[in-house]
Amino acid sequence: MEISVGHTPDSDDAFMFYGMFTGKVPSPEFTVNHVIEDIEKLNLKATDPELDVTAVSVHACAYIPGYTILRSGGSFGINYGPIVTAKKQMTIEELKKCKIAIPGKMTSAFLLLQLMIGKFDYVEMNFSDIPKAVESGEVDVGLVIHETQLSYEQEGNVKILDVGEWWDKTTNGLPVPLGINVMKTELGMETIVKFDKYLQSSIEFGINNFDDALEYAMQYSRGKERDLIEKFVKMYVNQVTVNMGDPGEQA
Repeated sequence: MEISVGHTPDSDDAFMFYGMFTGKVPSPEFTVNHVIEDIEKLNLKATDPELDVTAVSVHACAYIPGYTILRSGGSFGINYGPIVTAKKQMTIEELKKCKIAIPGKMTSAFLLLQLMIGKFDYVEMNFSDIPKAVESGEVDVGLVIHETQLSYEQEGNVKILDVGEWWDKTTNGLPVPLGINVMKTELGMETIVKFDKYLQSSIEFGINNFDDALEYAMQYSRGKERDLIEKFVKMYVNQVTVNMGDPGEQA
C-alpha cells in the first residue's frame, strides 16, 4: 500500500523516521512517500485532508476531524517546552503589552501561551525566523519552538518564560503535548494500527542506533552544532514518543 507521510524539516522528526525512510526498517505492507513541510503548513494541509499520515500540532486536532491520532511519534516535553524570549527581562504584565512573534496560530505553543497569560497581540512568522526578529528588534518578544529554544543565548536573547515549566506545575507533571502524528480515519482501523506499529518500530530503531540516526537527522540541523541537535533529539524523542501511554492521552 502506497501512503503519503508528512513531517517537518526538524531533526527530531528526521530521527524518528530514519529507519522507515532509509529502508532499514522495512514494511511488507507500506511504501512510503514522504513530504517535508513546516509544522504550520502541515497543520493547514490537514484541515483539508491531503496526506495519508502527517505530523500536526496537538492544537490542530480541534480542526481536523478526518484524522485519527497515532500512539507513536508524538513530541512531548518532560517539564520543558516552548519558551518566550526577548532582548531583556520583563514582567508578565509588560509581556502582555508587547506584540509577540508566534510560529503559527494552530501551533500548540500558541495555544499553551494563551492558556498561560491570556490573549495577546501577535504576528505570525516561520519559527526559524523568530530568534533573528527578536535580536534585530523587529519584534519585542518571540515564542520559540524546536531547536531554537536551545540556542536563544547564542542569538543574544534572554528567556522570559518557559511554557513547559508552567504546564508541568499546572497539570502535576503531565508531559507537555506539542506535536503528534495522525492518519486518515477513512483508511480503517486495521491499517492505522499497522502503520502505528511500523512508526513505533522506526522510532525504536533510531533509539537503538542513536549515532547513525542522529547523523541522518543532522541534514535538518539548519546549521546548528551536533551537540545542540543531540540534546534536542534526546529531549523530544523519549519513551512517550515511542508510545504516548496514559500520560500522553491525559495531556
